[in-house]
Amino acid sequence: MTIDSFTPATPQPGQPVTITGRVTNTSSVTFENPQAIACVDEHRLTTRAQLAAIPTEDKPQNNSCTGLTNADSTTFQAFTAPLAPKATVKFQLVVPWAEWHIGKNPGVYVVGVMFRGNFTDQDRKVTRVTAGRTRTLMPVIDGRPTARKVNTALVVPLEHRPTMLSNDRFANESLAESMAPTGALGRLLALGQQRNVTWLVDPAMLDEARQMRDGYRVVGANNLTKPGTGAKVVAAWLKAFDTSRAKNPVVLLPYGDPDVDSLIDAGGGLKDLVGQSRAATEQYNLGGGQLFSSGLWLENGSVSSRNLAAASTGYAGAKADDVNLVTSSSWPTADRPALSPSPVYDVLTPEGPVQSVRTVIADSALTAGGPDTASASSPIQVRQRFAAETALLASTGTGSISVVAVPPRSAGTDGQAAAALAQDLSLPWITPVNLNSVIAATPKPSVTKAPVSPRSTAGLPNGQLDQIKRLHGSTNTFISLLTNADNADENLRRALLRASSYNWRGFPDEVQRFITYEQSTVSSQLSKVHLVTNSGARGDRQIRVNLSAGKGTFPLTVANELEVSVRVGIQVSSPNRTDLKIEPLQTKVLGAGQKATYQINASAEQNGLIRADAQVISAQQLPVGRSQELVIQAAQYGSVGWILVGAAIALLFGTSAVRIYRRIRSERRNPSAPEPGSDALHPAPLDPHDLNGTTEPAAGKPAGGEPAAKPAADEVQRVRIASDHANGVPENGTADVPHGVPGQAPSSTESLKEGVGTKDG
Repeated sequence: MTIDSFTPATPQPGQPVTITGRVTNTSSVTFENPQAIACVDEHRLTTRAQLAAIPTEDKPQNNSCTGLTNADSTTFQAFTAPLAPKATVKFQLVVPWAEWHIGKNPGVYVVGVMFRGNFTDQDRKVTRVTAGRTRTLMPVIDGRPTARKVNTALVVPLEHRPTMLSNDRFANESLAESMAPTGALGRLLALGQQRNVTWLVDPAMLDEARQMRDGYRVVGANNLTKPGTGAKVVAAWLKAFDTSRAKNPVVLLPYGDPDVDSLIDAGGGLKDLVGQSRAATEQYNLGGGQLFSSGLWLENGSVSSRNLAAASTGYAGAKADDVNLVTSSSWPTADRPALSPSPVYDVLTPEGPVQSVRTVIADSALTAGGPDTASASSPIQVRQRFAAETALLASTGTGSISVVAVPPRSAGTDGQAAAALAQDLSLPWITPVNLNSVIAATPKPSVTKAPVSPRSTAGLPNGQLDQIKRLHGSTNTFISLLTNADNADENLRRALLRASSYNWRGFPDEVQRFITYEQSTVSSQLSKVHLVTNSGARGDRQIRVNLSAGKGTFPLTVANELEVSVRVGIQVSSPNRTDLKIEPLQTKVLGAGQKATYQINASAEQNGLIRADAQVISAQQLPVGRSQELVIQAAQYGSVGWILVGAAIALLFGTSAVRIYRRIRSERRNPSAPEPGSDALHPAPLDPHDLNGTTEPAAGKPAGGEPAAKPAADEVQRVRIASDHANGVPENGTADVPHGVPGQAPSSTESLKEGVGTKDG
């Protein structure tokens, strides 16, 4: 059963009350003679503690709301047809004041509507039962002034799940549809035009809206795009929002409204995203002359001293007027801080660099709805609870009191709960104020401990966290490549913050598409910085290199196909060979579209094939893209080979030394010249006739036995030149080894020099 309207919200004694709603048969039986009957609990509630103690009704048979018995009254509605399974009927009941039987006593009463009908069981027995009941709270006022006014700051969230994929590409039209006058953001913005509220805004949503205003395209199936249709609607919303800022202050959430608790729990780089999102908000250009505050919004199990410390300190641009907004339901009831007269506290954060952080505690009871869990979050239930709680605050106690109300995140994204709250700002005991005035009224907040309570709601699923980690690593790697990281496209960093948004809850398919798109975009950029293979292109082909004698140098080339300059290096390693040594390399700057070749000095202690990986790295040693396989052929002499080579060299020099020693000793013993030609080291002098190809008698004697005539000078010269040519001396040079004149025996020293210097020697 659902109550769709309850008027008036706060009736005075004597006023009739109209209740409308619906009944849906969720059972498997048909109910005959169905009826809707108004009911009331005549017990008057006068304190907020009594409101909190209303038992949740799980079984409609309980007598917590007694049906009004006047069958002739409009408090009773009989349906003309049986209510079959899955069927729905509407009801409208008008309850005259006298039918409540509560007199004229002001206070809060539990009232509602119950459904009765007949059903037949398996034994054909007909039973009439109360099959359903729904309740709400009815504050009754007597028209007299209340004891005090309640200064109420209504905080209205303006946010939407991310839809911008990149630049002017959007996943769908949902943001533009929400900003239409009939959409959630359109209805919420209208509240600020009528009431005094405080905007709680995600700056990532404003960025997306500004891009849509300037033109955008929607990416459909197969990545086909079509022009967006909501530019004018979004432009009108942005203009109205800027106008509303003149009276309604703005608190900007961390950029993208990340799921703070999930990211801090994940630790490492994901924890750092919280600080990055807050820093991005501090530097945000909201435009216009109005200032804004940077705010954090946590509720229930997400509120802890660790989270407050991590998310409220240590980021660039942190200011003293930053706002930390949490809900009172985060504390167990017994430990809950008193919110009267002020909801502003300094919450202790011993884990952080500061010992406490200023925190505004929103009163969760104001927006709890109820009293039944199944219907607690409906707009009517939220409105009635807010009216009942503030009525009791105004009628009890003395002195000024301020409260802060913010719709729970679980209230949904349609904005109806916040719209219902705004209607109650016109109640006579409420004075609408903004959040800034509540904070300013408490210059010295009281100190309280942070709640110690288990997490009540599930955070981001592990699969999404793993994808965010991967996207975080890829984004950081790309930024580290750039010679100037400050020139990195800001959309890269901000897309990462959007990926961790709290508002993805309930949209698993959309977040999967978003992260996949962003990951593909960054990976494609990283792939443009790569190694060039032997064929001159990138790919999976192996790069083959050789190391002779166990060491050597081989080139590896890196190509930069980006439109910006990068600084990169190369890292070579083997997964299973510890003997491969690579000398460290310096990084190089590659301009847009350029290549650079690195000379890799490598050595290996063992021969054979070595499987290694060549990886392009950034200046921060982060791997860029996939590694490339290297096949290194190491060839060198083993220990046996070196022994054989050494022995051969020793034998060569040893035998030469022995022969020379023997020759010198022989010369010393026999100083007379040896017979020409009798020793390999002393060949016979060349005969000029032999050089001319003729056969002559032995040197020094003619054919007939007569002494030979002394050769002419030019003949001796020809013989000397011929001998020089035989020993490699140029014609215009001087021979290193002198030649004797025919007929004259050389000295022993000259013979030795001549023998060693000859070609034969």
